[in-house]
Amino acid sequence: MKQYLYLFINVGCIIIPFIFSFLLKHKFYKQWRYFIPANIIIAILFIIWDHIFVEMGVWGFRSDYLTGLFITQNIPLEEGLFFICIPYACVFTYFMIREYYPKINLIYKSRITISILFLLSSILFISNIDKMYTAYTFGLLSIVLLFCFYRRINVNTITISFISILPFMFLSNGLLTGMFIENEVVWYNDVQNLGFRIFTIPIEDFFYGYLLILLNVLLYEAFRNVNFLNFVKR
Repeated sequence: MKQYLYLFINVGCIIIPFIFSFLLKHKFYKQWRYFIPANIIIAILFIIWDHIFVEMGVWGFRSDYLTGLFITQNIPLEEGLFFICIPYACVFTYFMIREYYPKINLIYKSRITISILFLLSSILFISNIDKMYTAYTFGLLSIVLLFCFYRRINVNTITISFISILPFMFLSNGLLTGMFIENEVVWYNDVQNLGFRIFTIPIEDFFYGYLLILLNVLLYEAFRNVNFLNFVKR
């Protein structure tokens, strides 16, 4: 049964948000026409990134925990589903927080959040240019944050949504990186990252996850609003 572990992790991440997409007052399934095209575009970009990094030996997958089905030569089906299931759960959370707590954007200035994250990302990018995972993650995040700052996009709800799902990220990414199981599902070449882990999870994974969710929400909102990427300006 362990060959289904990664698949079960994906299903576990999406099942509750999927069910509640139909049950709550604000029904997320009505947002699928915006979420699905946004998610497909971002998923394709991340799969290409994934494919290149597997080819370069930055990370890889243990076949013991895979069904054996692949969407590219080196990207298992489960990895492709990861870029659907995780964003679905996170954008669902973002949507619910936005609908039920619309004033949460006003708690503090979004530019403070962006400035802090941009400064941290830029420093880590510049000081670790020789580490592929670190450099690409923090470099790309810096670019996206700079865009958000320039366009005055409020990222408060996105950031709070990401923070709220961190316990579930610890569980899912913990399993993927070897926590609670004999071997990791996804292995990392520590030469290409900072080598600092929270339990078994590389620190880059948290910022990679934030970048994944940030891009999904930005594009989802772009499709949802005619005024391209000018949503919730502050």
